[in-house]
Amino acid sequence: MPSVKAGAPGPLTAGSPVRLQFAQKAFIEAHGRLLLVRKSADDPFHPGRWEVPGGRLEVEDDLDLDDHVRREVWEEVGLKIDPGPPFHLWQWFMPDRDARARNARIRVVATARRCRPLSLDADLGNQEPGDHLAECAWVPLAEVAGYTLIPSLRPVMRAYLSRSG
Repeated sequence: MPSVKAGAPGPLTAGSPVRLQFAQKAFIEAHGRLLLVRKSADDPFHPGRWEVPGGRLEVEDDLDLDDHVRREVWEEVGLKIDPGPPFHLWQWFMPDRDARARNARIRVVATARRCRPLSLDADLGNQEPGDHLAECAWVPLAEVAGYTLIPSLRPVMRAYLSRSG
């Protein structure tokens, strides 16, 4: 890989503008089951695929990182959680859907956190329209590998499952 001088565009950013966002994903396990959510058919990026609850930081509204992951889980699946430590860090790129940002991309840097549920009755009643979630399910750990996950989550799930049980 060619070297990059300080302040110069790197090989991943030289082509089009890139905005940075931060996300957290909550790995919520109870009684040997992991909470998964399935994207709806109208999700613009991963229709019908499974992932874990979580989302992007709202810089002006989230008080801290624990508040952020609590808010995301509450909005997506209606659970209260006790946020635990992060266990994985990764990134992905996606198109910027802002009409003013032609050919721009978003680089999402994310952390996965182990979280303890304070309630178990998950439902989608609080979700925001942009969440595009169709269902949630408590999946036995032994069956998680059989679910069609969003691609960027696959290595994270392998890391999680290798440390569980």
